[in-house]
Amino acid sequence: MAITKEDKKYLQLTLELAAKARGFTNPNPMVGAVIVKNSKIIGQGYHKKYRGPHAEVEAFKNAKENARGGTLYVSLEPCSHLWKNTPPCVGAVIASGVKRVVCCTIDPNKKVSGRGIKQLKAAGIKVEVGALEKEAKSLNEAFFCFHQKQRPFIAIKFACSLDGRTATHSGDSKWITNEQARKFSRDLRGEYQAIVVGTNTVLQDNPHLGVRNKKFKDPLRIILDANLKIKTNARVYRDNNVLVLTSPSYNRAKLKQLTKKGIEVVVKEEKQISIKTILQELTKRKIISLFVEGGAELQGSFLDAKMADKFYIFYAPIIIGGKDSLKAIGGQGVKNVADAVRLKNISIKNFGDNFLIIGDRK
Repeated sequence: MAITKEDKKYLQLTLELAAKARGFTNPNPMVGAVIVKNSKIIGQGYHKKYRGPHAEVEAFKNAKENARGGTLYVSLEPCSHLWKNTPPCVGAVIASGVKRVVCCTIDPNKKVSGRGIKQLKAAGIKVEVGALEKEAKSLNEAFFCFHQKQRPFIAIKFACSLDGRTATHSGDSKWITNEQARKFSRDLRGEYQAIVVGTNTVLQDNPHLGVRNKKFKDPLRIILDANLKIKTNARVYRDNNVLVLTSPSYNRAKLKQLTKKGIEVVVKEEKQISIKTILQELTKRKIISLFVEGGAELQGSFLDAKMADKFYIFYAPIIIGGKDSLKAIGGQGVKNVADAVRLKNISIKNFGDNFLIIGDRK
């Protein structure tokens, strides 16, 4: 049976349901499910939080009548392996008696990929896959990146003047963008599992790096401090939701102070923490997404390493000027314009007279 216009309508609903959990399911994907019987929705649900019931289970629980003989729509292939304390969804789908399953895309996780569908078919259930696949992958871009590339999905964010400056020659940067833009930027942090900054950003700005919105969970703060120069009363050390990466030349006294505060410090055998080392450490910890928020040299290092998947660039209608003012992106950069990073899937948001450009790396 081919996928129909009605099928796409219900799949679109699964994506809308899944998106409600943005920022809460990491490192698991956001998934939505809808059960339809006799052309009527009888149940729906979504994976609300990490280690919580999966979308299919929520939908069956929500069903107003027996799902037997109905169709299950789901934004991602039903899982066929144990997720911590959550049993595989395939068993629940088979037990429900639905006669057909329609999903947007195959799960990229090697433990699942195609196996869930194979088990459903073996149980006599008709399975259709592939409609709204692009939208489904976009919704879970971090999850797909992590399982296909074996590294976190990386987003770079900065706010600058129209001439691409993030601070004046004296280092003043408060505030380039307006409150609306800054609030949106803080909320963005909640969509990512971790956020990373270097020593100079913390020393100069003493950033909070949290969401400051009870609706979202704060990301893990990754602090790169090769010599442990940052004071232990810095705002980034307000709690122990922190991972510090340092070098063998770290300050011994500072290490004791951080350890006493319950903050994890990992010593890497290199003078400056490399992008490769950062990503290896995060991949090992199953951190699927990383928000890079400063400063210019750190962001430039990610670009030079060709490790940037998405960009959030906030602009304010001001011109700072000055050869010694701070630029948004440092690093080596490219030699030829033809090699410049180009963006696709561009979207623009306005915040009063400020605007945000969002784009994916081509």
